[in-house]
Amino acid sequence: MSNKIRWGVLGGGDDSLIGVLHRVAASMFDAYQLVGGAFNVEKDKSIAFAKAIGIPTHRVYADIEDLIAHETAMDPEERMQVVSVLTPNFLHFSMAKKLMMAGLHVICEKPMTMTLEEALELQQIQKEKGVIFGLTHTYTGYPMVRQMREMIAGGTVGKIQKVDAQYYQGWINQLIHDKTQRNTTWRLDPEKSGISCCLGDIGVHAYQMIEFVTGLEVQKVLADLNHLYPDNAMDIDATVLLRLDDYCKGVLRSSQIATGEENNLSIAVYGDKASLKWEQENPNYLYLLEEGSPMRVLKPGHAYNSAVSLDGTKLPPGHPEGIFDAMGNIYKGVAKAIRGQDYHKAEFPGMTDGVRGMNFIEKAVHSHDQGNIWIALNAPN
Repeated sequence: MSNKIRWGVLGGGDDSLIGVLHRVAASMFDAYQLVGGAFNVEKDKSIAFAKAIGIPTHRVYADIEDLIAHETAMDPEERMQVVSVLTPNFLHFSMAKKLMMAGLHVICEKPMTMTLEEALELQQIQKEKGVIFGLTHTYTGYPMVRQMREMIAGGTVGKIQKVDAQYYQGWINQLIHDKTQRNTTWRLDPEKSGISCCLGDIGVHAYQMIEFVTGLEVQKVLADLNHLYPDNAMDIDATVLLRLDDYCKGVLRSSQIATGEENNLSIAVYGDKASLKWEQENPNYLYLLEEGSPMRVLKPGHAYNSAVSLDGTKLPPGHPEGIFDAMGNIYKGVAKAIRGQDYHKAEFPGMTDGVRGMNFIEKAVHSHDQGNIWIALNAPN
């Protein structure tokens, strides 16, 4: 067995986009070796998938219980060290819980759980078991997002006065207007997706990005959600006002019915000295705005960037890096943690991000349900 981290996967088989993203990301720094998993609910399909991607089939399992039973019975030098959970939302909690209870490290897709209560339970288990938990808020892996964080921490923008985050997509617009489709897709099923579709799927990315780059915590939220049809139980569009402190306000706009939009995540942070803006669809540009000066455009790979930004840059300046690279940086950070190496706290989101994200989702939905009122994030539901 090589000295690579022995890695397993739950879900992500067949033509899963998220599965491809994770496999490519894990391969980037030669830190992981995919040794097995349960890629599909049907074992025969999992075996066929394993053969298609060229991994041995003797460690392809029927389900998570089968995986844990066999892997924990193996020699510690052979068994899986970390497992990625790439399944639909409603399975995240139970799978992460079982894996951590078995002493396995976890990399999990977001949202971390279906409820805040579940998130808090996972947090307690992690403390007890001392395992590593990485949450794939992928966009934090972009070098210029990390650079934005470091510049704000270093005082470039001064005192933050206003934050504006947006995440617009249009894909649900293609099915929401068909009654049969909107009542059969799992994303719009509360039993499988949780209490929120839009905020739970993409709005939480924007929320986590706000706290990640600013270093501030959102204190209160006021949400206005749109379900579009009375028989649709899930939000597919959301506007949330934010209070980060008494004199720093913000707005979070997310939508899955923004017709024609693809993956339009952006964030702007306005301070009393300067402002910084970043857009996911043009991720290699970080815009610095200052009164009385031309706008400056910062790009990855240059010596003027911070150490954590440069650590996440794989190519020389002028060579674009994208979503696979961003996810690869998160896997790289988790690998450092598993190996006990020093790592920057910006290198991968973790349990705290998951708990705060679930708290945000629940409080925002509560704000809307109570008639669009301000709700403190530390308030009970």
